[in-house]
Amino acid sequence: MATENTMKAVRLHAYGGPEVLRYEEMPRPVPGPGEVLVRVHAAGVNPPDWYVRSGFTTIPAERRPDWPLPLTLGTDVSGVVAELGGPDTGWNVGDEVFGLLGFPGRPSGYAEYVVASAADLARKPAALGHVEAAAVPMAGLTAFQFLYKRLGYAGGGSAVVVGAAGGIGHLAVQLLRLAGAEEVVAVASGRHEEFLHGLGADRFVDYTRTPAAEAVQGADLLVDTVGGPEAHRLLGALRRGGRLVSCFLGDYRPERAAELGVALNEGLWQVRSSGGDLAELALLLADGRVRVAVDGVYPLREAVAAHRRAERGHIQGKIVLRVVG
Repeated sequence: MATENTMKAVRLHAYGGPEVLRYEEMPRPVPGPGEVLVRVHAAGVNPPDWYVRSGFTTIPAERRPDWPLPLTLGTDVSGVVAELGGPDTGWNVGDEVFGLLGFPGRPSGYAEYVVASAADLARKPAALGHVEAAAVPMAGLTAFQFLYKRLGYAGGGSAVVVGAAGGIGHLAVQLLRLAGAEEVVAVASGRHEEFLHGLGADRFVDYTRTPAAEAVQGADLLVDTVGGPEAHRLLGALRRGGRLVSCFLGDYRPERAAELGVALNEGLWQVRSSGGDLAELALLLADGRVRVAVDGVYPLREAVAAHRRAERGHIQGKIVLRVVG
């Protein structure tokens, strides 16, 4: 049983499938200067969690971090400030906060308590419960930072989102619409059609019936949240002068893209923790201009089941671990 100096967490002591995740007791962390201790109420589940768990096998060897085991997974949390590491954090004990913690860096979020940099946190919108808030940080910041900060997307023309029902995709659909896209085309499997129209997609393409590049031509922007070895097949959906941006590594055939006059921005950019950016996104969440979808909720002790669900794919929104309640 956890004491005031310990906590429950989900850790891995060896790399492998979901079964390597262990729900166990470990020391409770202590915040230092510029940090706060957060009592975690919910933790989001993201693709990097299973990349780490499997031993980074999907990441090129030269880019794999060298993190010693045991390792606690998770970067997305929502909870309540329980302790301050100093007087100048900008937070008070009892504040409800959420954030993407220390990314890219060693994770720690699948736990009852986590130490967070004060700068990584934003105030949780009152309109969201902790489960919904924990679903936002990584996926939301990826879409927000990439479209609004890096690309400076200002609307106009048609925009296509591939993998539109997933964590990043369903938020990108909404942010593109808010930024003034003339047409938003959502590409996903058939069961997600009603969901995506409800988020503002003008057109839906069921990729299991028709390849995206056959259903769409002349797009100005294509956001690929899938990547992989077949990613180059998407090039035909874009007009000459169009842009393809990717959240994950994929084979985009740069030579073929150049022939078609398509500008590539492949998965070399990475989301960063930012309480400031998350606070901007929180304003959109607070008044309902952006909604986050939760595919499933699992108790922290059932992280193995959550990862097994994630591996089956076809997720609508995000998977979340409930830590409190």
